Amino acid sequence: MERKQVLVSPEELEKQKHYINILKQRVSDLNLKYHIITYGCQMNVHDSEKLAGMLYEAGYQETDNEHEADLILFNTCCVRENAELRVYGNVGALKSRKQANPNMIIGVCGCMMQQKEVADYIASRFPFVDLIFGTHNLHRFPQLLLQAIDSNNTVVEVLDEQGSIVEHVPTKRAEGVSAWTTIMYGCNNFCSYCIVPYVRGRERSRRPEDILDEIRELGQKGYKEITLLGQNVNSYGKDTGNDYLFHDLLRDIDKLPGIERIRFMTSHPKDLSTGLIEAMADCDKVCEHLHLPIQAGSNRILKAMNRKYTREDYLRLVDRVRTAIPDIALTTDIIVGFPGETEKDFLDTLDIVKQVGYDSAFTFIYSPRTGTPAARLQDQTDSEVKKERLARLIELQNRISKDKNLKLLNSVTEILVEGPSKNNSEMLTGRTRTNKIVNFTGSKDLIGELVQVRIREAKSWSLEGEVVTQDE
Repeated sequence: MERKQVLVSPEELEKQKHYINILKQRVSDLNLKYHIITYGCQMNVHDSEKLAGMLYEAGYQETDNEHEADLILFNTCCVRENAELRVYGNVGALKSRKQANPNMIIGVCGCMMQQKEVADYIASRFPFVDLIFGTHNLHRFPQLLLQAIDSNNTVVEVLDEQGSIVEHVPTKRAEGVSAWTTIMYGCNNFCSYCIVPYVRGRERSRRPEDILDEIRELGQKGYKEITLLGQNVNSYGKDTGNDYLFHDLLRDIDKLPGIERIRFMTSHPKDLSTGLIEAMADCDKVCEHLHLPIQAGSNRILKAMNRKYTREDYLRLVDRVRTAIPDIALTTDIIVGFPGETEKDFLDTLDIVKQVGYDSAFTFIYSPRTGTPAARLQDQTDSEVKKERLARLIELQNRISKDKNLKLLNSVTEILVEGPSKNNSEMLTGRTRTNKIVNFTGSKDLIGELVQVRIREAKSWSLEGEVVTQDE
């Protein structure tokens, strides 16, 4: 049954523009500055760009120095416990500054706040926080900020229902050659360890025309690379009941002028279709890189995680992808120490890492998330065992990554130049189409350009090279 995308009404957006204008009138002569601290995934980073866009429209100026900010906003993540603990510590550290400067505004938003017990804890434990709101009402930030400025109490607005799709929110994107574009929100998978479906809601796909218009505009503004975002981009369009799916979207984006490279994340293996693999192979701008989380190599653990595929399914999928796109780079996510994980289960994970030969992997120690089925399991793995297994996994993956990079020595590859290297301002940095970081010497005039670079040195996590001249 077809379900139409629920869009926030134009009237609501006009109302928020009205509040932005009121804020602008108030702060126009005050030179107020904001600082946003973002935790978590790329979707949170893009949400922070929207928050920054609304603040910029309201007359605030961005600062990298938290100590000179008049407004500090924590955009939170609840996927892992460590991120939550950092939020509590960093918010608590602002108490003395708030006492010294009562006019400073402190806000906490994002996924953590969608958990009622967490929002209540923040409000009671840190009464000096001025504003608390969740993921579903991000577009209402101007109105909520104005309320917080005028109130002596904490303003709290967390919506239980899943959010509507909001278009045309002001966005202040990071400078550079790459931009994020969210194509869908929420998740229907309910992996047993994951809190995301409970805080981000069910899957809601944006309309293709809205996505294409946004990317077309990004190309006109000079962005060369876009990354399509979603908790599971592979299921784009399935919630609408239409025949227009993710592979159709990729083919249409591939035709847009200005954009040179297309990336996407994250992909769930169960939804990586033949149509998508064919589109990746056919589309010139779609990069030869696929982030395909395996999470565990044991069928018993995969079933307990509710991942809906087996290791055999996954390996067959890898074979299909590599047959269609021989030079593709594969990366993954792996969780170590899921409840009940035995040494045999862990050896199955090491085995699949060896069989697939990932270019790199994001590896995590399992931590229980309140509200998820896995958190209620009794057979929690000992912390020291988890640490020891993680060390073995990292050692294996580092060796594989280094071996793969060594094979690139003396090869010439196309690099999209992103800017100065973070580790050496005298060098430039960019990425291959397979998403490998390459540092090299060259003129800053090359930033934003596609150049050919010969690889001269290989490390586990990056490469070094030199620009190939026309004479070579």
